[in-house]
Amino acid sequence: MVVPMMIETGTTGMLFDALRADALTSQDQLRELYAQPSPHALRKEIDHLTEQTRALIGCSSLVFIASADADGRADVTPRGGPAGFVSVLDERTLVIPDATGNKRLDTMHNVLQTGRVGLLFLIPGRTTTLRVNGRACISARPELLAQLTPVGKPPVSALVVQVEQVYPHCPKSLMRAHAWEPEQWVPADVQPASAEVTLAQLNLPGLTVEQIEEAEEESLRLRFE
Repeated sequence: MVVPMMIETGTTGMLFDALRADALTSQDQLRELYAQPSPHALRKEIDHLTEQTRALIGCSSLVFIASADADGRADVTPRGGPAGFVSVLDERTLVIPDATGNKRLDTMHNVLQTGRVGLLFLIPGRTTTLRVNGRACISARPELLAQLTPVGKPPVSALVVQVEQVYPHCPKSLMRAHAWEPEQWVPADVQPASAEVTLAQLNLPGLTVEQIEEAEEESLRLRFE
C-alpha cells in the first residue's frame, strides 16, 4: 500500500517543485551525505569485457537498456530472450537483437539522437548484476542479423554497443528486494491486473478489461512472429 507523504505545497500537483526547492545542487553537498567509495569499488570499473563478464552476458536472459533523447528525456526498457541472446563480438562490442515489441521504437529513436546507452544485465536467481555503458548504433546489416536468431528468425535490426564502462554491481538491491524469492513476492491477487492498468492509461469510453485481455493474449501469441 502506498502511504502519501504529508508535505504542504499549497497547490495540487506541485509536490515535485516543493521538494526541489531545497534539493541538493552540487557534488559537494551530495558527497557530504555519503562516505567515500572503497578503492575496489572504483577500480573494478574497466573499459572492456573480461572472459568472466563475457560469460555472465552469455548466461543473461534479461537486459535493461537506458537511453535518453537529445533533450535529456530518459527512458529504460527491457529486452529478453534465451540465455546468451545478447552476442559478444569482441571485448568491446555487443549486439542486442531487436525482437517483436510494441513498435514504439523509443530506445532506437534515442540512440539515433544521442548514440549512447546504459545496460543492466540480470541472470534469474543471481543477485549480482552487470552494468555496461557505451556508444551505440542501430545496424540492419544482413550478414550480422543472420547470426542473431534468439526467437527463431533474424531480427529487423540490432543495437550495436561499443563498450566503454563495465562494472559488476553488488547484490544488495536484489537481496533487499527478495527478487528471486517467490515466497516474498506480493500475491498476484493483490496487484492490479495488466489489463486494468492499460484500461486506466487509455481512458477510452466503452473499452473493457475483457477486450484488453483478449488483445493482450493475441499480442503474446504473436510474440515470436
